[in-house]
Amino acid sequence: MTVVIVLVMVLLSAGALLALYRVVRGPSILDRMIASDVLLTTLMLAVGSEMVFSGHTRTVPVMLVLATTAIFATVTVARYVAWRERVGADDE
Repeated sequence: MTVVIVLVMVLLSAGALLALYRVVRGPSILDRMIASDVLLTTLMLAVGSEMVFSGHTRTVPVMLVLATTAIFATVTVARYVAWRERVGADDE
């Protein structure tokens, strides 16, 4: 079981680092948003894995908050990009 835990930690860490790289690097706001969604999803997976390995459900509210944050952030950025394109189209 220790090998599985280490493997899960390594894979989740690699995914989080790659997503963080894309958040910093960009190049567009949509790339950064997708990367931040991946980062939040990876964090939820890490919390869920910890619950499975420890055998408790105390951190379910944390997962709920992370999921809600991801949803609201995605909707907010999508609305901003749509607004920015609409305003940019009016200027031309």
